[in-house]
Amino acid sequence: MGIDYSQLHDPNAEYTMRELSAETMGVTRERGGGRDVEITDIQTTMIDGNFPWTLVRIYTDAGTVGTGEAYWGAGVPELIERMTPFLQGENPLDIDRLTEHLVQKMSGEGSIGGVTVTAIAGIEVALHDLAGKILDVPAYQLLGGKYRDEVRVYCDCHTEEEADPDACADEAERVVEELGYDALKFDLDVPSGHEKDRANRHLREPEIEHKASIVEAVTERVGDRADVAFDCHWTFSGGSAKRLAERLEAYDVWWLEDPVPPENHDVQREVTQGTTTPITVGENVYRKHGQRRLLEEQAVDIIAPDMPKVGGMRETQKIADLADLYYVPVAMHNVSSPVATMASAHVGAAIPNSLAVEYHSYELDWWADLVEEDIIEDGYIEIPEKPGLGVTLDMDAVEEHMIDGDELFDEA
Repeated sequence: MGIDYSQLHDPNAEYTMRELSAETMGVTRERGGGRDVEITDIQTTMIDGNFPWTLVRIYTDAGTVGTGEAYWGAGVPELIERMTPFLQGENPLDIDRLTEHLVQKMSGEGSIGGVTVTAIAGIEVALHDLAGKILDVPAYQLLGGKYRDEVRVYCDCHTEEEADPDACADEAERVVEELGYDALKFDLDVPSGHEKDRANRHLREPEIEHKASIVEAVTERVGDRADVAFDCHWTFSGGSAKRLAERLEAYDVWWLEDPVPPENHDVQREVTQGTTTPITVGENVYRKHGQRRLLEEQAVDIIAPDMPKVGGMRETQKIADLADLYYVPVAMHNVSSPVATMASAHVGAAIPNSLAVEYHSYELDWWADLVEEDIIEDGYIEIPEKPGLGVTLDMDAVEEHMIDGDELFDEA
């Protein structure tokens, strides 16, 4: 028998002055119109995709079920099991209070950042799906309505010869012409053959020229048929990032993503303000507090929160609101299954400064099979008008692609 994570002892969670449960807050008034609903259980199932996605289900005494997704990684199902007792008996319509309730309850276990925030985000996404179904409205309506009927998708592209500029250009053309995308991203943190030391983050001039040759080949091949971004995965030193960004100013680069590690905001600001190449960061900081300094200090040209990692749908909307104060667009990082991809699209529909949502699974031929609906068509996601997120899990596909040893959550 495994560990029952819901019963772990934590004095911080059991006694907190900022207790936000309905009972403590006195939120007990009867609600009409079928809105008196209580959470009875939360379950997870992990999918063995190109990332190990954690799907989340919230069950209620009314029989209505909400489905969400947390950012991939180990420990998320255990944390969600740990938090389940905190939400049992609560009304799922109080999304903001319940999310903050979990942040407070889990403060001793790391709810400022990391996997604890990710687990809370997965629950928060499921709450939006559930609340939308209870109220009979699509999730974007819970966020204030929509600015657009469809959200642009950028395709994260790969090739077996990722360091070959011509191979990257060939794949870019194929994705544009055959798959219909007009927004792409390629990796630049690829071996060039000129490296002397992979640990010191320094780029030698031949390495910079190699990366520039990839950018030149791809951008010239697609021309004005597509916007193209390039990802560095927080690999380089500040000085190297500055030199690389300056070298790429000659090309039509949509953005250069994560050129330096995320911890030092001062270096990030210097890199961004030292080049006309647009710089994008945001996937490795958590909640609106983590994004705040990037925006206030104008250390980013485009902000890239990962919705099911950063804290959920409302948290991403709050980040977008903060970004809008500085006229910064939002390009959501996304490596999720169709569930969180659609949830990100609902956020993208509801914020004014949405630029695009990432799609990272075009090489996984069964990605779309996880849900019954079509998600991406011709490089865009049409926002559904069905209640909640508007996607229905194909339970046979979910079961087929589960992580070995996991259990399938209950049917809706």
